[in-house]
Amino acid sequence: MIQYGHFIGGKHVKGKSGRTADVFQPLDGTVRAKVALASKAELAEAVANAKAAQPAWAATNPQRRVRVLMKFLELVARDNDELAEILAREHGKTLPDAKGDILRGVEVVEFAIGIPHLMKGEFTEGAGPGIDLFSMRQPLGVVAGITPFNFPAMIPMWKFAPAIACGNAFILKPSERDPGVPMRLAELMLEAGLPAGVLNVVNGDKEAVDAILDHHDISAVGFVGSSNIAQYIYERAAQTGKRCQCFGGAKNHMIIMPDADMDQTVDALIGAGYGAAGERCMAVSVAVPVGKGTADTLMEKLVPRVENLKIGPSTEPSADFGPLVTAAALERVKNYVEIGIKEGATLAVDGRGFKMQGYENGFYMGGCLFDNVTADMRIYKEEIFGPVLSVVRAHDFDEAVRLPSEHEYGNGVAIFTRDGDAAREFASRVHVGMVGINVPIPVPVSYYTFGGWKRSGFGDLNQYGPDSVRFYTKTKTVTSRWPSGVKEGAEFAMPTMK
Repeated sequence: MIQYGHFIGGKHVKGKSGRTADVFQPLDGTVRAKVALASKAELAEAVANAKAAQPAWAATNPQRRVRVLMKFLELVARDNDELAEILAREHGKTLPDAKGDILRGVEVVEFAIGIPHLMKGEFTEGAGPGIDLFSMRQPLGVVAGITPFNFPAMIPMWKFAPAIACGNAFILKPSERDPGVPMRLAELMLEAGLPAGVLNVVNGDKEAVDAILDHHDISAVGFVGSSNIAQYIYERAAQTGKRCQCFGGAKNHMIIMPDADMDQTVDALIGAGYGAAGERCMAVSVAVPVGKGTADTLMEKLVPRVENLKIGPSTEPSADFGPLVTAAALERVKNYVEIGIKEGATLAVDGRGFKMQGYENGFYMGGCLFDNVTADMRIYKEEIFGPVLSVVRAHDFDEAVRLPSEHEYGNGVAIFTRDGDAAREFASRVHVGMVGINVPIPVPVSYYTFGGWKRSGFGDLNQYGPDSVRFYTKTKTVTSRWPSGVKEGAEFAMPTMK
């Protein structure tokens, strides 16, 4: 059985707390590994290593820092199949989906390679008599990322790549459910030439999270997970003076206008709603057809597609999606389906009874589809995080805009239509952070930025893109004058550029 400890100071170290957690293999329900759960003292050891390594790394010129990231990209490409295999076995997503997880992380590393340009400051000659002004961006020091189970490659790279490129040292606390890929990424960064201690991986649970939030040498924290925990981390980090960005839950809507290409829409909805067994913060979990005719046509086409979804083990490349991450996650999703039935929604497709032949102990569930869901139901208001799609019928365009705008989550939304005016108005009016027009999962490319609104995001700056450089650096502004030999005498008034 695999034993995961921590990666501190460029070395694998065994856990010392005496506490461990099981890492399951969702495809068959077996325990694949044991992972150590760090104590406060172990987190402090990682921070001490990071603090010692950071000044020399910050003093390394940006081009040389970038060369490490370029080599890292080569190594990820070399070991792509291995990384995808680990990811699929510990998370449950299919191998093609696992490779997509890795690729979207790689794209942010590619963006971070532009850091020599992105960290350039500003300069003004002659801002006053003999006075020049310039600004510079400098790293914060030691920063940390707390990342979720559902993207164990992508989100760690979203966090550590720009942070390290900016000259910081990084503490990564990945999910204890699937730590294998984050540990391997740290090894590859070391192999790429990153100095020991600049990237440390500390596995753990709430004790490790609280230790990160309370440690005075950690200057910033990034988090992705559920909204309640995101708010907790944001508030506790603020109390200790840390810079913080926290991304929470989602209830992403897809608006379907009467003029939409229904076959294209259904294809998009099936992939966005059921891919990765719905365990994505950008999954479409609510379909909003506008008008009775649109809704009836949608359901007519959607029901057989959901009934014929191909569920299989993570290692089956032709499977549409694999198992959920744990038995507890599976039970939670099934409970939500029962809640929806009791609330009066119409369960058009029930996938709860699905069993995978030969993998009866795996954490599998078929696709579920609800119709006639209303905005007062829990299955509409709460994030289910499973292969469950709810259809909420809207009477008109204004109601379709209002539904996602008034929901407490504001991560992503999509509209499918042939009408450019309707699409433009929707994009302008809807109160959601990321909008797709005939694009079901509107995750921006790496040189823009990712972030939701309302209870989907806490903090002023988003993930990756230009915001990540702002988040992981502080601006210093220098006002410079070299005396010309003329003595002007003391001035007691507020200085101005006269």
